Amino acid sequence: MFCRELNRGKCKTYLLACERTRRAVLIDPLKENSGRYIAVAAYHGFRLDYLIDTHTHADHRSGTFDLADLTDAKVVMERHAPAPHIALHVTHGDLIEVGDLRLKVLYTPGHTPDGMSIAAEGRVFTGDTLLIGGTGRADFAGGDAGKQYDGIISALFTLPDDTVVLPAHDYRGNHSSTIGIEKASNPRVAGHTRAEYIDIMKNLGLALPDKIQEALQANQSAIDDDSLKFPDLTQLNAIRQTSAAELDARLKAGNAPVIIDVREQDEYRDELGHLRGSRLIPLRILPAKAGELDNLKSNEIVAVCRSGVRSTTAAAILTALGFEHVSNLKGGMLEWNELGLPVER
Repeated sequence: MFCRELNRGKCKTYLLACERTRRAVLIDPLKENSGRYIAVAAYHGFRLDYLIDTHTHADHRSGTFDLADLTDAKVVMERHAPAPHIALHVTHGDLIEVGDLRLKVLYTPGHTPDGMSIAAEGRVFTGDTLLIGGTGRADFAGGDAGKQYDGIISALFTLPDDTVVLPAHDYRGNHSSTIGIEKASNPRVAGHTRAEYIDIMKNLGLALPDKIQEALQANQSAIDDDSLKFPDLTQLNAIRQTSAAELDARLKAGNAPVIIDVREQDEYRDELGHLRGSRLIPLRILPAKAGELDNLKSNEIVAVCRSGVRSTTAAAILTALGFEHVSNLKGGMLEWNELGLPVER
């Protein structure tokens, strides 16, 4: 297997390829280096089949969507990923075939709800779940230190000790480690119980990434222009979350709020379906269409999307525009489907 890290910096992007078939995959590409990746792949005679983000990144813009437009490669993310335009949603145990290679998906949430690692040919690409001598922070929205510990212990530390660890970030000049080394000496995990790990992560006191405002919501929504001014974190955190059970009870009682689904057209009719009576207004055009909703400014509105992330952004946008009673469907259509609640397609 051809395997090379392409950024030579703190953020890591890996090019993997089957040397017989020349089929290739990129893991965690950066938007600003898209040209470099295409050039390297072309130089080696590789054809990109897949573009994998191990999680929704908060500190840099993902290159997956630009590269998909340029190369026709398919974007791959874990099924809880909030972004549209993902060609392949995967979950724990799935195999991604790239020529003769078999890449195994390991669900490792905690840093983000959609965190995953990729195991292949004696290597594991751990995203921001397990770092070299550390772990990814778990204090972003949707982060969960307990789930992160569980994923590290059950999905990663059960791999052979000589498995090479290749994370999505490193801030100390390291290039790789092994599962055996991390099990024995990672200061956040080694010798610690789950409760101790949660306490360690709760008290890190880390500043937010410099580019979180420009990167995180753009990656969550795959919107890459100035058509949408994203709300800040304070506005997002102020949005009330409506549970699936609460909304279902209201629908059954005939006391339905206005439901605005902010996914794309193809998602609205995909396998997750949509809620009866919902109105489709994709997030990317919501500000332009908000004037058509002026008569609803005093109504109760629930915003809906795939996982509850884009719809939180939508709810904050509407709130800033003077809509008085906007909430978000927590967990989105994923949680709605997991509960077996009714949908239309």
